[in-house]
Amino acid sequence: MDENKAFVDKFSFNFPLLCDTDRAIGLAYGACDDQSASHAKRVSYLIGVDGNVRKAYPQVDAGAHPAEILADLDT
Repeated sequence: MDENKAFVDKFSFNFPLLCDTDRAIGLAYGACDDQSASHAKRVSYLIGVDGNVRKAYPQVDAGAHPAEILADLDT
C-alpha cells in the first residue's frame, strides 16, 4: 500500500490506486494465477459508465496502451 501511495504522490494522480492485498480482484479478473502470486499480470479492462466490461485487454503494452484505450473510447 505504501508503494501505491508513493506512486500516486509521485505522479500527482487525482484518483486512488487499488491495493489488492489478498489478490481477490486480481483472481476475479484473471490478473493473478493464485493468491500467492508475487504480483499481478499487466491486464486492463475498459468498464463503461453502466459498470459493464466493454473490452478486455489480456496483454498490455504500457507504452501503447493509453492510445489504445483512448481510441476504443471513441468507438
